[in-house]
Amino acid sequence: MTGLNFEHGPGSLLTAAQAATRLEVSLPTLYAYVSRGMIRSEPGPGRERRYRSEDVERLIRRRDRNGAAEALDWGAPVLDSAITAVGPEGPSYRGRDALRLARDASVRDVARLLWQCEEADPFAVQNLPVLDPGWPRARDAAQHLPPLERCLALLPHAAAADLGAYDLSPAAAAVTGARILRLLAAIMTERAPSARPVDAVLADAWHAGAKGRQLIRSAIILCADHELNVSAFTVRCVASAAASPYLAVAAGLAALRGQRHGGMTERAAAFLDAVLVAPDVEREIAERLQRGDVPPGFGHPLYAGGDPRARLLLDLLSEAGSAAAEAARPIAAAVSAATGRAPNIDWALGVLARHLRIAPGAALGLFALGRSIGWIAHIQEQYASGRLIRPRARYVGPARAQDPKPAGVEPHSPA
Repeated sequence: MTGLNFEHGPGSLLTAAQAATRLEVSLPTLYAYVSRGMIRSEPGPGRERRYRSEDVERLIRRRDRNGAAEALDWGAPVLDSAITAVGPEGPSYRGRDALRLARDASVRDVARLLWQCEEADPFAVQNLPVLDPGWPRARDAAQHLPPLERCLALLPHAAAADLGAYDLSPAAAAVTGARILRLLAAIMTERAPSARPVDAVLADAWHAGAKGRQLIRSAIILCADHELNVSAFTVRCVASAAASPYLAVAAGLAALRGQRHGGMTERAAAFLDAVLVAPDVEREIAERLQRGDVPPGFGHPLYAGGDPRARLLLDLLSEAGSAAAEAARPIAAAVSAATGRAPNIDWALGVLARHLRIAPGAALGLFALGRSIGWIAHIQEQYASGRLIRPRARYVGPARAQDPKPAGVEPHSPA
């Protein structure tokens, strides 16, 4: 900390309250800036942190200069939200530590927390998905598809029959959300919709046992929400048009399927499977890096010190005596040593998939099932705002062409 002081000016350090006030943001937003590497922090008195004033001033200048131009590119927040805050220690759901919830809470309790329905129970036994008469035929036609694609194919059949989904009030959206969550679990496991907890449905279908169910439950909770990622923002855009929760969730699933979002989970699982059979792990990783193949499942722009969600899930796997976690540990160590990147949630889900011996695509389905809980919360929040999300484009194409003068027409001359 040489050359740094606690006075205002170049090279000075600010308290969290001072930095947030100067930026005109909340403390969670300040911590999000820090986790994204936009503001550096230093150890302060006790357990407090101090924040570099020059970083704060630079961010203010950039914000004033660019306005919203960089808002959708890991820049300034574009929406107010009371759902999830992301900090160096991991996400918190409505002020509750998500990692602790993943250890101690049920999926049902986390959903009710995120959906703000602690008094009412959207998971009442009778609240089962509504299916149209064409459901059996559509279900049979989609059997060959991977889990997430099956969900995309079959959700419209439930949406058309569920008239209750057109009530967009917060309480009704939560009840619809519970039906959607149960429907997704049924589609992914190719079973009939059930009032049982979704983690129990998955655990039974995957023959995971009691310990496996605990791991599935923790993974669902860790994946439940992560602020305004591309799928959550997509969900909010669709919800802002007053589309039903089914349509908004379907849009989220489509975005999640992208290779730069949830598709990375499948790539991480495939990478793990490939390297596990390699005769020399370090050589295999070195050759991949030399070819320009960056190992998937490592690094996260919001967590410079490593993804806390991945650490917890890998710890839980180790506590369960997972041979897959033990086999994956030297691979992760070799990748981290070569790249400086720590495992992220995609890697941890890939290890969990191998531990559970589930089919390819099931890990992404598990991710989608968990993330749908957060999507419902975003849908509720967007409905309540009453705002249509309609960003403006910054036009960079050619200038407007002048209309040509009609042939044979002389310009008008005043008398």
